[in-house]
Amino acid sequence: DIPSGQFFGLLGANGSGKTSTIHMLASLVRLSGGNASVSGHDVVGEAVKVRGSIGLVFQESALDQTLSVAENLRFAGLLYNLTPGVIEERCAELLQLFGLADKRHRPVGSLSGGMRRALDIVRGVIHHPRILFLDEPTIGLDLSNRRKIWRFIDKLRAQTGMTVLLTTHYLEEADSCDRVAFI
Repeated sequence: DIPSGQFFGLLGANGSGKTSTIHMLASLVRLSGGNASVSGHDVVGEAVKVRGSIGLVFQESALDQTLSVAENLRFAGLLYNLTPGVIEERCAELLQLFGLADKRHRPVGSLSGGMRRALDIVRGVIHHPRILFLDEPTIGLDLSNRRKIWRFIDKLRAQTGMTVLLTTHYLEEADSCDRVAFI
């Protein structure tokens, strides 16, 4: 059980099952046994409700490198049935929070790795999810960009009270979590 608003870390070595756990909780793969619920919804029987209540930032970027920042966010917002007005409002708010407001019309492929990662997180929260799954969000980033991403996540959590489930193999990242499970 992870209480609402908590920052929960799932710490483990590469290949230990962290990503598989996230994929099961996000209803992307079938459970191999047992049961799980997310936001009170069964991940097998209520997969659509589960997906509507979560944001997911994959290990690998889910952004289209050829589209602009705004186009990527518009596409993500439409997938969650957000109106164009709400998409525009959320884009302005989140791009400002993540320091990307001036990059709005640039192709994603022209952004630095840290900026693309921040944009992946923006894409994951555009629809106001109750829970955010971060699957090794800072992998491959230098220390400066890793710290910047964590400042953004801290601001986001402070503003929204969102529950965050982080997978990582970096002990120092798990150190800032409210609770940690080892896998």
